[in-house]
Amino acid sequence: MSDELTTKVFDAVCAQADRAAQAQRRLAQADTEAKNELLLAIADALDAHADDIAGANEFDMIASRDAGMDAGKLDRLLFDAPRVAAAAQGVRHVATLPDPVGQIVRGYNLPNGLRLTQTRVPMGVIGMIYEARPNVTVDVASLCLKSGNAALLRGGHAAERTNAATLSVIADVLESHGFDPALVQSVDRYGREGATAMMEARGHIDVLVPRGGAGLIQAVVRNSKVPVIETGAGNVHIYVDRSGDLGKAIPIILNAKTQRVGVCNAAEKLLVHKDVAAEFLPAIATTLAQADVVLQADTVSYDIIQGAAIEGAALNHATDEDWDTEYLALRMGVKVVADLDEAIEHINRHSTGHTESIIAEDYEAIETFTKRIDSAVVMVNASTRFTDGGVFGFGAELGISTQKMHARGPMGLQEMTTTKWIGYGTGQVRA
Repeated sequence: MSDELTTKVFDAVCAQADRAAQAQRRLAQADTEAKNELLLAIADALDAHADDIAGANEFDMIASRDAGMDAGKLDRLLFDAPRVAAAAQGVRHVATLPDPVGQIVRGYNLPNGLRLTQTRVPMGVIGMIYEARPNVTVDVASLCLKSGNAALLRGGHAAERTNAATLSVIADVLESHGFDPALVQSVDRYGREGATAMMEARGHIDVLVPRGGAGLIQAVVRNSKVPVIETGAGNVHIYVDRSGDLGKAIPIILNAKTQRVGVCNAAEKLLVHKDVAAEFLPAIATTLAQADVVLQADTVSYDIIQGAAIEGAALNHATDEDWDTEYLALRMGVKVVADLDEAIEHINRHSTGHTESIIAEDYEAIETFTKRIDSAVVMVNASTRFTDGGVFGFGAELGISTQKMHARGPMGLQEMTTTKWIGYGTGQVRA
């Protein structure tokens, strides 16, 4: 693309962001009742137009399938009528949640009588760059509107028809309720140049959130001039301790790996304590083989599983690259560890900081694991699939932050606000 055209795209995206900022200033003054009425109307409209949105999605699915998109991404791309209905319910749930805007985080009086309060306020214009996830369009719109923010979206080529149909429904509702449709906009028509322009639009976009594969996320983190909240890829681990209930472990691992393979909270690695490896590995390998999961095994686990002669097992030797790979597929790395310390060291070295789980009954082992694992979410005797804003009670999520500034873990309404200090005086001056 020529420099002249790049400049035109940048100017156009900045103009969209400025319109969004102007619309956001009015939204920020709306009371909770007005915002909730707007959200409920959007949910009803999504239900009413579910077939239209699903029809657009069908075209995106066919095109992506013909282009060779893998099963995990196709699963994320799917936005059929049941998923549209589920998204609408998520919007209704957001409407029931407490409004974070105006909440007082803390407050106190200075000795001179000056009263200080730290109060939650919207961020402003939130930019979102994401791939083949049309449900995110609805989630981000609902969370932004409830928290008083505008949304500028780049949803990717694969979901372009689906996102356009969804945004058309939302725009109509915004306009009919007296709000500027510029509150929720897309830059998809500009393609990748639109995403690049968003990264360059410092002073026009207040914060940028990438959501997708590791390549997309790191490209935004490295190149963006706009402040970024990093949502992480999910190289997610489950550790089975020697004290673990092995009968409990099998359904947890099966659920974490296979319920939805193309999501960031699906388990990718299994670590097993050496004291239970000989008993446990043949059992879990049999279960995973029945679910068509390919195992990338270290030497010890490979020998144990191969020796069990499991029918239908797909077994490969793991390479060094496996331990850092987010498969997003029916594939799982397996490693035998000497003890809890080795498990924790391995996880902290190779994890993306998303979610880890321990299967254990020993209280000391559980406490050690939860304290020393450096990830946003740690589960105990539970599937990693629970790391989700909807499951956490947020109604929806902006993403799952794996960074340590501002927000960490699933991001809901509160994470989409910042704060400002207000000082109430009676004429005080500083000596």
